[in-house]
Amino acid sequence: MIANLSADRRRRLIIAGALLGCVLIAALGWWLLRPAEVAVIEIQPGAVEITLSVVGRVRPENLLDVRSPNAGQITGLFRDDGDIVEKGAPLATIQSDIEQAQTDAGSARERAARAEVTRAELVFNRTRTLADRGVASPAALDEARAVLQAAQAGLDVAKSERLAASARSGEFTIRAPMAGVVLVRPVDNGQVISPETTLFQLGSMGGLELQADIDEAYGDVLKPGMSARAALSGSDAVFPVWLSEISPRVDSSTGGRQIKLVPVEEMDVPLGRSVDITIVVERREAGIIVPREAVMDATTQPSVFVVAPDGTVQRRAIEIADWPSQSAIVENGLASGDRVVLAPGETSLSAKVRARAVSAAPPPEG
Repeated sequence: MIANLSADRRRRLIIAGALLGCVLIAALGWWLLRPAEVAVIEIQPGAVEITLSVVGRVRPENLLDVRSPNAGQITGLFRDDGDIVEKGAPLATIQSDIEQAQTDAGSARERAARAEVTRAELVFNRTRTLADRGVASPAALDEARAVLQAAQAGLDVAKSERLAASARSGEFTIRAPMAGVVLVRPVDNGQVISPETTLFQLGSMGGLELQADIDEAYGDVLKPGMSARAALSGSDAVFPVWLSEISPRVDSSTGGRQIKLVPVEEMDVPLGRSVDITIVVERREAGIIVPREAVMDATTQPSVFVVAPDGTVQRRAIEIADWPSQSAIVENGLASGDRVVLAPGETSLSAKVRARAVSAAPPPEG
């Protein structure tokens, strides 16, 4: 009796084990044969900004390179980097021995001409007195008057020559053409320079501006007055700026155009600091964006994989706005509710997949 119970129990255990094995095998088969899971984003049109991002530099509103109109040797440097100067302040002197000698000679000629005028005036006054008494003839008075006028003309010529020589000598004292701060002084005392040599670079003390280069393809779309945002490189602090100027000239060597932007509020930023600039070109209330990595053949025939309602992967041609950005701005080809595969390389066309929704792509930042 006891033996029969033990055998019956063994049979039940064997049957239960077989059933459990079948369940495990079936579960394992289902797990191995089920459709692969792919990450997708569900398209939800929303507010989108079309932007252009560039890297610029902080520079003063006015920037001047100070040069000498004459070649020569520097004999004195009176300012250095960081010095604040007033307009007309002497910055440097260039050796001018010959010009100084010419100035001295001009001064001597002026003194001689002045003495000649004094002598001619004495002769004329004496001749006029004699003529009034009837002693000197009218012809003698006319002669004395002519000599005096010639002497006065000679004095005027000597003055002009002396002023010209003095001005020429003064050109060898280099003065600040505007009030500002010395940004760079690339020369040293004793250096021989030419008129092409930059002696100082002066920056104005007024407002700052941001300067950058953009590709000529986007230059015609940008307009002065457009809003933008900027951040010093390496900083997360963003400050508003606006586009103030677009150069009409295209640099033939780079194909770029220069733009200038002005901070909305006055700022104290080191000159020359690099800045990340994002210009807002257009705002759309119902735009569609997808990550760039989701787009296949982006430069030739852009398309994406979408997951159909039955779970199959389909290829969808799209049209992308031609703007450089971290995300693709889709003009045509996608609609609200479409599920776009984020990593198209992980699946294939017509594959059966399980869609796993992830958060939507952030707005493009250029």
